[in-house]
Amino acid sequence: MDTSACNPVHASANLTLWRSSAAWPCGQEILDLRIVGGECRVDGMPDPQASTDGLLTLREVIDGPLHDIAPRFSRLLSHRWPHAALVIFTRECTGRPRKVAGAADLIHKVTIDELEDLKRVVEPGRALSTTAGIGGAQRSVWTVRDRGDTLLLLVPQGSLRPVPYPAELSAVFGIVATSIRQQVAQASPDYLAESRAASSERARTITEMVAAHETSLVAVLSTLRSSGLDDARARLAATDTASAALIALRSMQKSDQELSQETAHAAFATLRKDLRQMLRHHEAHIEFVAPPKNGRPLPGEIAYAARAMTRATVLAFIAQPDLTRLRIAWSCPGASLVVDVRDQESGKLDVPALLRQLEGRAQTLGAAVTLDAVPGWGSHATIGLPLEPPANRSDETRLAALNRREREVLHLVAQGRRNKAIAAELGITESTVKFHVASLLRKLDVTSRGEAAALAAGTDLSAPR
Repeated sequence: MDTSACNPVHASANLTLWRSSAAWPCGQEILDLRIVGGECRVDGMPDPQASTDGLLTLREVIDGPLHDIAPRFSRLLSHRWPHAALVIFTRECTGRPRKVAGAADLIHKVTIDELEDLKRVVEPGRALSTTAGIGGAQRSVWTVRDRGDTLLLLVPQGSLRPVPYPAELSAVFGIVATSIRQQVAQASPDYLAESRAASSERARTITEMVAAHETSLVAVLSTLRSSGLDDARARLAATDTASAALIALRSMQKSDQELSQETAHAAFATLRKDLRQMLRHHEAHIEFVAPPKNGRPLPGEIAYAARAMTRATVLAFIAQPDLTRLRIAWSCPGASLVVDVRDQESGKLDVPALLRQLEGRAQTLGAAVTLDAVPGWGSHATIGLPLEPPANRSDETRLAALNRREREVLHLVAQGRRNKAIAAELGITESTVKFHVASLLRKLDVTSRGEAAALAAGTDLSAPR
């Protein structure tokens, strides 16, 4: 090592200690270099064993399930970047765009709008220490925006200070962000199942919230517009405020739909771009048939899965010898997305191998896969992906355990009735209603009236048993 840039400050028979003339690239402090037996080491930086342990921990972060990557990443960062909360924000994950770890009273208040606002002030590939509106309040934050547009947010412990080792934090997060994108692109069965469940639950929750708040705001508007009220100016100002709140509420539902859905035509365009790049040197003629522009939007996890399954199918087709023509088409008949891939003349598709590749995702999403290959005539693959998640039979089983009176009580609970109103409706005492509510909560294995009402949504509970 060239030590001409170092100034000796101390020497002994066994050790010469040098003070570096420049800051270490990963930090902002002057670090010590020790020359021991001809080997240069850096004080304050991990020794080789610690570096190995760090790499192994990083591997555990990116190798585990995607849904809990945030807690694993938080543990990795906790030593050098002590923080109270961590949020990873990526639009790649339609089911859970926010992956969180840390203080529950903070992370669950962080909104997508706040993260989008923060993303706009962070230069891609750089770490930033700043103050931002997070969780409904101004907070000191460390943030990194990966070049793939994934955002990392850390709420540091203590007061605002520069990001320690900013280049190192950016590099480590870049690896994690790349891993997230790759896992989503591969659309593994575990990811698809988790994403579909999260998307369905979020859509249900937001729909219920929008309906409730819309009803309230419409009632407020009706009252404020009444000619019987005094002070027209106050009424006008209140009307404008309530109108703006109603518009914002409706736009929130639209924004969430844009995040969790993708048109079939746009999803196919992304696939076509990827396949053209992948097949640019292949001699076969490739024909793409896109779905209609005005077709039904696809749930995000279906769009990702369809692209992944189509790519796998195309790779299997181009592995055939003497392939001269390949047709790749998507269509949306009814409540499903149909992927259709076929060739002419070759007919030497490895059907068992391709079926093994597709069956995991197909089982997760309830897809139907048909593969045919006739040598000299051609090969044909069709994949039918249902756009609606399968019915939750476990909920129906639990509801079936209720007797007639309990179903009547649950029917009224689902309408938002309180015990006194239910008692009057059914002609029973309020204490009897409490008994039935406690019984149905136990049978449904839920802890609140709201959970019970959610299970009952869309079910005809008034029918006699």
